Parts: sequence; C-alpha cells; structure tokens
Amino acid sequence: MATSLITREGFERLRNELNELWRVQRPEIVRALSAAAAEGDRSENAEYIYRKKQLRELDRRVRYLSKRLPDLKVVDQQPADPNRIYFGATVELENLGTGVVVRYRIVGPDETDAPTGQISVDSPMARALIKRQVDDEFTVQLPSGAAKFSILDVRYGD
Repeated sequence: MATSLITREGFERLRNELNELWRVQRPEIVRALSAAAAEGDRSENAEYIYRKKQLRELDRRVRYLSKRLPDLKVVDQQPADPNRIYFGATVELENLGTGVVVRYRIVGPDETDAPTGQISVDSPMARALIKRQVDDEFTVQLPSGAAKFSILDVRYGD
C-alpha cells in the first residue's frame, strides 16, 4: 500500500482537481450526455457511447480522490535535522559512473512526476536516500542496473 504522506502543494493540487472534476467537468459531461441521449437510438450513437465512457472515467477518478484525500497526511514542516534527507527534501546527486548531476524532490506517491524530478518516497532511489546527508555515497538498483551516487546538496522548502 502506498505511503499516505503528501506535501502541502500536492494536497492542494489534488483537492483542486477534485473540485474541478466535480463542479466543472462533470456537469459539462452530463449535459453533453443528455443531449446525445436525446438524439435517439443509443446503441449506435457514438457520441452517447463516448460520453458514457467519459463519465465513468471521471466518476472513477472522483471516487478515488474522495477516498484518498481524507487519508493523506500533509507534511509541511522541516525535519529536526535539515542536513539529512527526509520526506520533502530536494536533493542534488552526481552519478559517479557517468558524472551526470540530477535533482530530485522526495514527495508522496500521489504527486510523483518523474519528468519534473518529483520521486515517490516509496521508490528505490528515495529509500536509498532517506537519512543520508551531503557527501554520502550510496549504490542503488535502477531499472538500467546498479548505479553509484554522491549527494551534493540537500534543501527543504522552495
């Protein structure tokens, strides 16, 4: 089961998504579905079939968010030791094999976004980073194989 931690920004983003889906998108889809249903034979009505599918997908996401949001624990304060890596940290790492420098922020699984460097606290990389500090070296098993990294910087906040 996924960790129930989330950053304040991530929580607000999910709450805003739920409000947008429920208050804006759902009424629009229901109106379009009603209009498509009024056109007659529903069995061969592509617009009706498409809108039903769209409504099911939206309702599935609304149900998920409605159940998940109350279970989430917002973490919006720095840890007692800001020199160590914990949830919410932004870390800069150097791959010792390739020399490539990467930056990651450790966030909850509900706000993970690899292209922007937001990695889940449940990921192998984040697990390897937790409780480490600047200048520590560690090895982690990645999909491409084992890689050795050095921690260059640890920051919290913006």
